[in-house]
Amino acid sequence: MSSLLIINAQLVNEGKIFEGDVYINHGRIEAIGQLTGHHAEQVLDAQGRYLLPGMIDDQVHFREPGLTSKGNFWTETRAAVAGGITSFMDMPNTVPATLSNELLTEKHQLAAGRAFANYGFYLGASSENLELIKSVDEQLACGVNVFVGSSCASKLVDDPEVLREILTSSPVLVTAHCEDMPLIAENEESYRSIYGDAVPFELHGVIRSDEACYIAAERLIEVANHCKARIHILHISSAKEVALFAAGNLAEKFITAEVCPHYLHFSDEDYAIKQGLLKCNPAIKTIEDRAALIQGLLDGHLDVIGSAHAPHLLAEKQRHTYFKTPAGMPMVQDALLSLLENYHDGIFSLEFIAEKTSHAVAQLFSIQERGFIREGYWADLVLVDLQQEQIATSALALAKCAWTPYDSYKFRSRILSTIVNGELVWHQGQILERSPVGQALQFTRRS
Repeated sequence: MSSLLIINAQLVNEGKIFEGDVYINHGRIEAIGQLTGHHAEQVLDAQGRYLLPGMIDDQVHFREPGLTSKGNFWTETRAAVAGGITSFMDMPNTVPATLSNELLTEKHQLAAGRAFANYGFYLGASSENLELIKSVDEQLACGVNVFVGSSCASKLVDDPEVLREILTSSPVLVTAHCEDMPLIAENEESYRSIYGDAVPFELHGVIRSDEACYIAAERLIEVANHCKARIHILHISSAKEVALFAAGNLAEKFITAEVCPHYLHFSDEDYAIKQGLLKCNPAIKTIEDRAALIQGLLDGHLDVIGSAHAPHLLAEKQRHTYFKTPAGMPMVQDALLSLLENYHDGIFSLEFIAEKTSHAVAQLFSIQERGFIREGYWADLVLVDLQQEQIATSALALAKCAWTPYDSYKFRSRILSTIVNGELVWHQGQILERSPVGQALQFTRRS
């Protein structure tokens, strides 16, 4: 690894913005300050632009193994670093589903030497692998993921006793996707009786309703509170759900929650134009829900922001019928830019964005020596230009599916440079062609 000196940067870290330089050697931050006497093999002049810790994405679906027509670790991490994401945690609903140590190990092997960003992998929970969950390798799995009342039937876990055993037995953080399928199925049939197969996409947020999300999340939280266990609920999408989560210090919370950039940017009004491109689960809901999610973040009810990157081929998303269109969108390349729009609107500060996309994620998952701009920590950084606009287009999309839900949107910021483990991997609008430098995330588990 070469040495790198970043000069004239505005550092955004731990609630402060200050001018300084960063000296990186052997992949780690060796010094922070006014470093006029330091020399390095490579110098990057930030010219007063803002340097943040790279985003740690707590929820992606990179589709490998088994679904590699949609994406793989090489293609999707190229898109990730182009968007300022330096670490990711990949979900278990691949083919086959990641329900064993062997499949966790296989994912690590597939990512090694191919991922441009650092990586972690979830073990999927089912009623059949409880014994494995109890003894899962705490470095092999970033967490255990459970689907409560959800559409992934092979991993659906609804029995309160099974949920209780998972929550109390897992040595790693348990995360959850919560939607009540019986209610959703009832809604689907109701609208199918009216429209047949031609259900309008505008009804997606009504079919996969706030009530469906609330019922499943409330059920899980009740179990977690009863057994005093930690749970992290993913992609909160409605005002109704926000009310389930208390504000407070992240370190003291047992019940935490994530929200995603698309729920903070789009609303159900966008289905008219975007149609199936905007279909994701849970559904994007109303303008009022979007406002409540933003306020929930600001008030501390919602703790982290993750992309929920879930690519499908454009042909799959344009089948024109509601029921045949798969749910999910490519998000990693535009997630941070989307959040920076809230900065330009005076809603989020840069310090707040760094907190919710990096600091808090590192703390929640007990990730070792990442998520902060600190001496001795790995140098995972993103340099952003808040004065340079960038129009999102499918032609610029690096994900394998080669499209973006933000197509034609003019972002008011640009990702200039992304540094992973001290190496420039994205710079001035292009991937630097070098061997991928992503490493397996390491964890210091808290009780």
